[in-house]
Parts: sequence; C-alpha cells; structure tokens
Amino acid sequence: MIVFDLKCEDDHVFEAWFPDSATFEKQVRRKEVACPICGNTKIVKAPMAPNISIGSGTDSKSLPKPKDGAARDMAKAMTLMRELRAEVEKNSDYVGPTFAEEARKIHYGETEKRNIHGEASSEEASELKDEGVPFSVIPWAPRTDS
Repeated sequence: MIVFDLKCEDDHVFEAWFPDSATFEKQVRRKEVACPICGNTKIVKAPMAPNISIGSGTDSKSLPKPKDGAARDMAKAMTLMRELRAEVEKNSDYVGPTFAEEARKIHYGETEKRNIHGEASSEEASELKDEGVPFSVIPWAPRTDS
C-alpha cells in the first residue's frame, strides 16, 4: 500500500491510500477519486513531506506536536456523513436525475408516498422550494475503496 497527499482543484488537501501508483493514476483518470470535503474529482498529488525516521537518541518530547485536532474533527465528520449516506441509501429509492419530478409527483399525490433520493440542479431545488415540496439537501460524502 502507498499513501499520497492529494489536492483537489479547490485546494483542499487530503490523504488517500492505494495499492500502488498505477492504481492511483487509473482511479484519477476515471474520476473515482473525490475530495472528501467538496466532492471535486479534479485531483493531483500534493507535495509530501518525507517521513524521516529519528534515531532512538532523539527526545520525542522536544519534537513539535502535530495540530491534528482539525484533521480528527474532519475525519469524524466524514465518518458521520458516510453513515448518513448509507442510511439514506438503505431506506429510500434512488431516482437519479429525476429527483425533482418524482418529488413533485409524491407531493401532489400523483404517485405513492415513499422516501427517495437522487440529484437535482440548483434551479430544480429552488423551484421545489418555491412550490413547497419538502426535501433536504444532504452533503453526500463520496465512497472510497481505498
């Protein structure tokens, strides 16, 4: 396994593991690697600091402590978002890009009431809101296979 520091087009830096460099390249070409913060799939390798082994004579208390609180909080948030995604997918029907149309049919009683999820453009979401159709925008954490 190999770990890379990655950066999306919006300058979010994150870490990801891959079996090898070729797998990383293939997944980036296929847009299978997405930023865990914004979902952007335009990904490049970020500069990485080398992992330098310090000898046993070095006092580890004198080394600077990493500021990992924000990273830990982000990891926790991403875990919660992935759990939310799993719950939504388990308890609703995926309707894809026809979400707005299906939500309207349910709202106006043209079809059986059920939980659905899918995609809608900003314009479609605005129209649903104006019509009083209840829906929620969920921060959709990307799946990872690494």
